[in-house]
Amino acid sequence: MLIGEVARRSGVSARMLRHYESLGLVRPSGRTGSGYREYSGEDIRRIFHVESLRSLGLSLREVGRALDDPGFTPSALVDDLIRRTRERIAAETELLTRLRRIDAADPGGWEDVLQVVAFLQALGSKSADARQRAVLSSSAGEVPVPVEALVEAVLSETDTNVAGALRWALARSGDDGTALLAEGLGSPVAAVRKRAVQSLAEMPGDEAGARLRDALAHPDVVVRGYAALALGTRGVVDAIPTLLDMIVAGRNDTDAADALAGLASDAVTADRIATGLVDRLAHGSAEAPARVRLTQALADIPGATAARALAELSQDGERAVAVTAAYLLRLRG
Repeated sequence: MLIGEVARRSGVSARMLRHYESLGLVRPSGRTGSGYREYSGEDIRRIFHVESLRSLGLSLREVGRALDDPGFTPSALVDDLIRRTRERIAAETELLTRLRRIDAADPGGWEDVLQVVAFLQALGSKSADARQRAVLSSSAGEVPVPVEALVEAVLSETDTNVAGALRWALARSGDDGTALLAEGLGSPVAAVRKRAVQSLAEMPGDEAGARLRDALAHPDVVVRGYAALALGTRGVVDAIPTLLDMIVAGRNDTDAADALAGLASDAVTADRIATGLVDRLAHGSAEAPARVRLTQALADIPGATAARALAELSQDGERAVAVTAAYLLRLRG
């Protein structure tokens, strides 16, 4: 079979077949009387073998060794190909992510594109100062901000100052980052979940509020706690049971008590909170430190229910509880 026919049937160009021949990969077995290359059936099978190995990512040099060196085993080479392929996929994925973020920033011209690229590079800097400067410059409106990049950064940021700047920038970005932050609540990493709920707590708007309400049922007590504190400042009474639990457990109990005091702005809610505190005080599993914390939380709850509870607690069998309640009663008037 002549080279033109081989090229047509195999899909390998005549130029590439000549290149294979120059490398010694596939040499035509014969020549016609006119000197044209003539390929045998075995030659054509070898061409397909070459193409098959090339499809795995082998270089032409590696293909030659695989076909001609009996001592050349595939195991080490395949392991190396796997490693190289993973590195290539990671690089391509990173590039795709960067391109998507540039597209999401909706740049108006190449100057905007260059600014976004510089911002993304600074956001990935090992220097906390460089990261913080990048976030602050983006928040000043100097750079089109890809919100996905801000969310990814805040979920992985360990520096307190940079994290605060990122949360501030996200809060100014509108609702675009809310859904992405909510996805962070499902992370298997506790630190990521905590950063996600802290960021959601600073996001304005009804959508963020709805996500925080959902987080009250989250299996992670830290997520529930931050969600309850944020909702308490927004006047959401659904946060009350979680805030009460935080006082019992001693987790951010001072903040939880402040949130309850802020929620007790009307008589009905104040009585509900006072009743909840009293119920937990009466619960047999509440230990002495927890009962003291619950008593202290009654201090800023207005209304008759809280006052009666403090009067009863001033006679409590636990001295710390009784002394605390008596002191709070004097402060109330």
